[in-house]
Amino acid sequence: MNATASRRGAGSADGSSPVRIGALAPLTRPGWVEAGHHLLAGLELGVREANDGGGIGGRPLELVVRDTAADPQRAVAAVDELAALGVAAVAGEYHSVVARAAAARADALGLPFLCSSAVLDALTEGPTDQVARLAPPQSRGWRLYADFLLGAGHRRIAVAPQPSVYWASGLRILREHLAPRGGAVVELDAGALTPAAVCDALAAERATALLLLVGMPDPATAIVRAVRRDARLGEVLIGAPAGQPEFAGWAAHLGDDGAAVPFLRYLPERLGPLGARVERALRERLGEAPSFVAFEGYDTITVLADVLRSHGTDRARTAGSWPHVAVEGTRGKIGFSRLPGIGVWQWDGPPIQVVDRDPAEPDRFRILHTG
Repeated sequence: MNATASRRGAGSADGSSPVRIGALAPLTRPGWVEAGHHLLAGLELGVREANDGGGIGGRPLELVVRDTAADPQRAVAAVDELAALGVAAVAGEYHSVVARAAAARADALGLPFLCSSAVLDALTEGPTDQVARLAPPQSRGWRLYADFLLGAGHRRIAVAPQPSVYWASGLRILREHLAPRGGAVVELDAGALTPAAVCDALAAERATALLLLVGMPDPATAIVRAVRRDARLGEVLIGAPAGQPEFAGWAAHLGDDGAAVPFLRYLPERLGPLGARVERALRERLGEAPSFVAFEGYDTITVLADVLRSHGTDRARTAGSWPHVAVEGTRGKIGFSRLPGIGVWQWDGPPIQVVDRDPAEPDRFRILHTG
C-alpha cells in the first residue's frame, strides 16, 4: 500500500529511540484530501510542540503517517502495519466508515486508537476499552442541526443522499428527530437524479430546505449551482450538515454560490489563549485559516502526549487511561466518559456550532446556532 513517509519531530540529544504514533488520514482521492491535510497539519503541530517540550520522558514523538484514501480495507491494512511497527497508539482519520474499520481492527489487536474526527455513533460494534474519540457523536450534532432548521421555520426538508452508512445514519437521525416536532423529510436520490432533476423534485415537493448528504466537489457543487440558478427555488435553503463549506475548496469551487449554506462546525464561539495561539501556528503551517479538523488533530496529540507521559508507552496502560484523561485542549477541557449507545470512550464536551459563510463576505463565518 502507498504510505507517506514518517513525520519526525525534534530528536533527543542522546539518541533515544522515538515513541511512535500511527496517524491515519485521507491524503489522496477519493478521500476528502483537504480535510486530511488539515487533520495532518494539526497532528504534526502537536508532535512538534510535544517534542519542543521534552517529548515523552526525553524520547521524541514520531508520527508514522498512512494514507487511507477513504478506503476501509486500506485503513485495516494500515492498522496492521502500524501495529507491527510497534506504535504506541493510532490516531486520526476523518471519514466515519474508514474510522469504523480502523477501530474494529485496532480493538482486535489491542492497539489504542484515539479517533480525531469521525462522528458515526456506532464507531464500534460494541463497547471497547481500546478506542476513544474527540469528535461528538453524529446523533448529537445532527439533532442540533435539525433544531436549527425547525427554529428557522423549515418543516418540509428535502435530503439528497448518496449511498453510505454515514449518510444513511444521518438521514435516520434527521427523520427521528424532526417527525415528532412537526418536520417531514423527503428523500431525493442524488445517485440517480441529475442536478436539474433534483431542482424539479424540490419544486414539486415544495420543500423549503435541501440538505446535501453527498461528496465534494461533485455532486455537491453541481447541485448547489443548479439550485441557485433555478428561479423557482430562490427561497430554498441549501444545507450541508457534514461540513463541506468549512474548507477553502468549497469557496474556491462555488464563489458567492457557496455562501449561506449552514453546516456543523466543532469550535467554540471564542478561542481561549491556547486555541488562539494554535490557530496562528496552524494558519502559518497551512497558508490559510485552519478548519475545526486541524484543531481536532492538534488536540489528539495533546491528549496522547499527556497519556504517554503519565502512564508510559505500554498499550494496555494507554487504553486503561482513557477514563482518567483531564487535559486542556484548544476547544476546552478534554475528558472521556461512557455515553448511552456509544461503544467508545467519548469526549462529551466538544463545542458544536451551526455556521455559514457570510454572503457579504464569504471568507467570514456567521454563527447561526450553538449547542
